[in-house]
Parts: sequence; C-alpha cells; structure tokens
Amino acid sequence: MKEDSRINYVELPAEDFTKAKAFYGDVFGWTFQDYGDCYCAFNDGSMDGGFYRSPLQSDSSQCAALVVLYAEDLEATLERITAAGGELCKPIFSFPGGRRFHFLDPNRNELAVWSER
Repeated sequence: MKEDSRINYVELPAEDFTKAKAFYGDVFGWTFQDYGDCYCAFNDGSMDGGFYRSPLQSDSSQCAALVVLYAEDLEATLERITAAGGELCKPIFSFPGGRRFHFLDPNRNELAVWSER
C-alpha cells in the first residue's frame, strides 16, 4: 500500500541508459525495466524511479534536487562508486548527525551518500 504524502518516485536524466544501468546495478544493486528507447525504470529495493533520455544532468549547484542515498559503510561505498566509473565531486564531510559525500554518476548526475557513522 502506498503511503499518502510520501515521496513515491524519483526521475533522473540520462543520455546513456547502458552506463546508468551498469553503474547503479553494480554499485547499489538496483534493477531495471526498459520502456522503449526514451525511458528506463529502476527499483532500489524499496523505492521506484526512472531515467528519462536527456543530455542534461541533475546538478545541485544549478538548483536541482539532490538525491541522497544511505550506506552503512561510507568508505566502501565510495570505493565501489569510483571503481564503477563514478567521480567524487565533494569529499566526505561531517554534518550534525553523520557524514556524507557527493558524486557524479557516469551521466554526470550529482547524488550524495550519507551514513550516521
């Protein structure tokens, strides 16, 4: 059952779905469903979302929303991201309640990963 007034779906631009699926599948274990040439849905195990075909990127410095993922082990997740072709764009830093870093995926979308440790 869907919960009322909760974020239910997130969409990100991606020019190259093959790169997006390989990256997010390898690093985070997401699964995918293609819907033609212009859309690819994903599931992260608890939430659904999708990639729409676009040459644009999601970038918080341009006022785009920042998607923040959670990881038990921040350093191990950062290693998996860079090994899979992601690029660190803001090194690990502390904030009240935890630590996080920002990265660019292979389609140059900015996301972040946080942990309370």
